[in-house]
Amino acid sequence: MNERVEMLRSFYNEHKKFTYEFRKQQLQKLKAAVLKHEQELYNALHSDLKKTAEESWVTEVGFLVAEINHTLKHLHSWMKPKRVATNLMNLPGKSFVYKEPLGVVLIIGPWNYPVQLLLTPLVGAIAAGNCAVLKPSELAPATSAVMKKIIEENFSDQYLLYIEGEGARIIPQMIDSFHFDHIFYTGNSRVGKIIYEMAARQLIPVTLELGGKSPCIVDSDAKIKVAAKRIALATFSNAGQMCVAPDYILVHQSVKENFVNELKKAIQQFFSHDASTSHYYGKIINEKQFSRLVSYLQHGKIIHGGKYDVSTHYIEPTLIEDVAFESSLMNEEIFGPILPIVPFATFNDAKVIIDRNPDPLAFYIFTESSQKEKEWIEKIRFGGGCVNNASWHLTNFNLPFGGVGNSGIGAYHGKYSFEVFSHQKAIMKTPTWFDPKIKYPPFKGKLNLFKKIIR
Repeated sequence: MNERVEMLRSFYNEHKKFTYEFRKQQLQKLKAAVLKHEQELYNALHSDLKKTAEESWVTEVGFLVAEINHTLKHLHSWMKPKRVATNLMNLPGKSFVYKEPLGVVLIIGPWNYPVQLLLTPLVGAIAAGNCAVLKPSELAPATSAVMKKIIEENFSDQYLLYIEGEGARIIPQMIDSFHFDHIFYTGNSRVGKIIYEMAARQLIPVTLELGGKSPCIVDSDAKIKVAAKRIALATFSNAGQMCVAPDYILVHQSVKENFVNELKKAIQQFFSHDASTSHYYGKIINEKQFSRLVSYLQHGKIIHGGKYDVSTHYIEPTLIEDVAFESSLMNEEIFGPILPIVPFATFNDAKVIIDRNPDPLAFYIFTESSQKEKEWIEKIRFGGGCVNNASWHLTNFNLPFGGVGNSGIGAYHGKYSFEVFSHQKAIMKTPTWFDPKIKYPPFKGKLNLFKKIIR
């Protein structure tokens, strides 16, 4: 495997700074290959996670295609050197920022959105002119097999190398034996810390897209019926296995009963009275995750749902209340279809609860008050979020997507993906026709003049 990775370095060094035409062709090739294998991807995603074709298009395949289209539209302008202002001290010079590829990058994808979260970062890596090693999650084997076919049938393994296998064994081996120019990891914070430590030993820069307990606020003036539908959609899509799903609801005590009733209605509307028979409701990825989630059902009072079936990895959309703040349900990312409902009375009451698990990846606030909206956004630190919606901010590739603090390092999507995988090289061009003596020693008596120039 080490020899195969080394071949990428040789290929990159031989073809440094891939041209615009080359990058464009690779992106077009990736798009065509994904669309060619569209039905196979649908079948694989259904096998791994029981995703429907509709959900797979919106959150996986179509999401990726839209990212490629956006990148192709803007790539030429992104690649151009950008002229920036020059300060007084360096006039009449001119200043520019050049975007250069980093080299050979490693992209590590998770299992919950196996197509989107492995291949969307790849779009940025290709656009920026890099070679890449792709490591999919072994926990979504059917989808991984289709992506392997897509990559290996269309790209040289000296340019894009697809490596399967057990991540805990293969990833440390790769990082310890090869100096990547960047590592992009999406997954949980426990593994993220391990990768960060390994990268730090070689001073390899990283992008860590982690998770956390993303709060969702339903304030007293929220449009309750709309809030319930949007929260139900975001929370129970992919059976709750989404890093930006609302992890718990903080609902103002004055509207709690109404909100819970509307949330139950929305769940039944979306997934019927028996979600196990619903075509649109997913399954838990494996037995390990299933057992972890089932254990959470004992941590409070179930007010809706709670049924499960180990044979199909099915857990019903579940609402739970009266959960102790010391419970693991309120201290670990749930990553499943279990939603704690917590009432609050004041902003400060809610903030105390949020601060128990600081720096969430996402934050959602439902309110009709611009003043409340401003207070929530400015006083809570989080990666990104929505007002009167949940999770959909990540679908806008004009917005940077990423965490802060405990929920991650760096951001991507659209132009931000291009920049993640680029080095910004600063260049200043100084003409020779203007060469004042003031710039050279001796400097005695020039202090006041220097103070006028440099402020």
